[in-house]
Amino acid sequence: MIDHTQLAQQLQQLDRKGYKAYNSIQGTYRFPEFTLILDRIQGDPFAKPSQCRIQIPQEIAGFPVDLYANPSRAVGLRDFLVRQFSQVAQQIQQRLGTGNSGLIAMVQPGSEILERTCVFIDDQQVELRFWLGLPAQGRRINGYQAAELLCTKIPQLVACLCYAQLPTEAVQHHIATNEDADWLRQQLSLQNLVAFVADGAILPRRSGIDDRPLDTAIPFTSPAALRVEFQCPHRGLISGLGIRPGVTLIVGGGYHGKSTLLKALELGIYNHIPGDGREFVITHADAVKIRAEEGRPVTHLDLSPFINHLPYQQPTTQFSTSNASGSTSQAANILEALELEAKVLLVDEDTTATNLMIRDRRMQALIAKGQEPITPFIDQIRPLYTVQGVSSILVMGGSGDYFEVADTVIAMTAYQPKDVTAHAHQIAAQYPSDRNYEAGQPLGASRPRCLKLDPVALVWNDRPTKIKVHDLRQIILGREAIDLTQVEQLVESGQLRAIAAAIQWLHRQYPGSNLSFAAGIAAVMSTVAAAGLSSLSPFPESDFVYFRRFELAAALNRWRSLRIED
Repeated sequence: MIDHTQLAQQLQQLDRKGYKAYNSIQGTYRFPEFTLILDRIQGDPFAKPSQCRIQIPQEIAGFPVDLYANPSRAVGLRDFLVRQFSQVAQQIQQRLGTGNSGLIAMVQPGSEILERTCVFIDDQQVELRFWLGLPAQGRRINGYQAAELLCTKIPQLVACLCYAQLPTEAVQHHIATNEDADWLRQQLSLQNLVAFVADGAILPRRSGIDDRPLDTAIPFTSPAALRVEFQCPHRGLISGLGIRPGVTLIVGGGYHGKSTLLKALELGIYNHIPGDGREFVITHADAVKIRAEEGRPVTHLDLSPFINHLPYQQPTTQFSTSNASGSTSQAANILEALELEAKVLLVDEDTTATNLMIRDRRMQALIAKGQEPITPFIDQIRPLYTVQGVSSILVMGGSGDYFEVADTVIAMTAYQPKDVTAHAHQIAAQYPSDRNYEAGQPLGASRPRCLKLDPVALVWNDRPTKIKVHDLRQIILGREAIDLTQVEQLVESGQLRAIAAAIQWLHRQYPGSNLSFAAGIAAVMSTVAAAGLSSLSPFPESDFVYFRRFELAAALNRWRSLRIED
């Protein structure tokens, strides 16, 4: 193994040479307190920075075993180190020339505590994966600055990430918060709940582009009738709003916090960092946000529970379209979630197709059921729970007809919840809607879909398809974009990168196979559970982030080249 002093000499000798000469330094280098591995060297100062790894032996790193003694604590510790790395890197890095020269960067985390492939820790070592912008002037190597960057700045960074240099109380609090959140999520089913919002939570955000808690927000206070308590392992006694299984409505005037509460529940599938305000907003792990998504593709899906007997005898049991309507796309989103055994559906009427949500008595009188192919959600929501065991939480401000099918009704007033279930049921009895129940095909009886995994779909001009990711919006597979703009439970671009790798993995593992859609998704998720996100790629990736089966399925379902059969 080459010594770090030899690396410095080699970099100085490359000074003023063409940038591609940096390729000669790819390899492994021994430093006094760590090992540096340069896995991939960028070909241009303006290209994606070089990919590197640092391996610090535990006798140097010094992390107590208790900090990563179980998966929950390990994820919390690794998440803290990601944030610490980014903070220190910003302090020590300098712009050293053109393009990305001097950059030291890791995956940028949001407010969520997530499994990522940029930090690993075990009894032997800590491994950090990151990007490094090798210095250049124009397109010529600045070897002396490169030597300073790799042989001086990187050791400074490593020194700041050893346990003895970290704020130990902050580390412990970060880990404990994550472990408490995981514990609470496990308690939901045991306590017959699908969600929990802690008293004192801060739900409003500063803006649509600033995810920090709003400074002037009023802390959340649960209504006494719906309040539950838990004794957390670290925090101790905690109380808050417990949402029971069944049909829950969130009602209230405009701008009073209905959608803010639902948004918090939507992201409550993830744990949050201390100080976020939503640390103990906990939602069932299999909760899925449902919305209309006009223009998305739908492939070989049985829509008959919601859409049937189309004009001209068009079948809906094997429905496909490249440009779904609002109602069709929302129906597809519901049925695709149920295909993967979602347990809770989250719906905000502001982002739904009205004709899929409700047909009131007057519209039923004007347009007879025989002329209307849509079975509205209001007529499927009770059997969805009583037969399938799937709960629904809906923001509803425009239709009181849902009072009749609701188990719980929560009214938001100035961002504070009130239990108005009895009053809502009283109103429903006093002012009956008189609408006719419109039975559709039973839910849960849809035909299973079969993936046709054609490896050619990921080849272009006899080469493997290049994959790119645009923020949280798109996965680019060669010349085709998968639009994920309206898949609202994606929170980091690294999730899209991991999902793209999962699609490639499926095609590598099952080329030409006929695999049920659910089984294909399960194969990916079981591999990730057993071997980690890194198992999706033969290369040591630094930017994969945890995703759920629902978001992987969402990407596949929106891939226009996907082939599905019975």
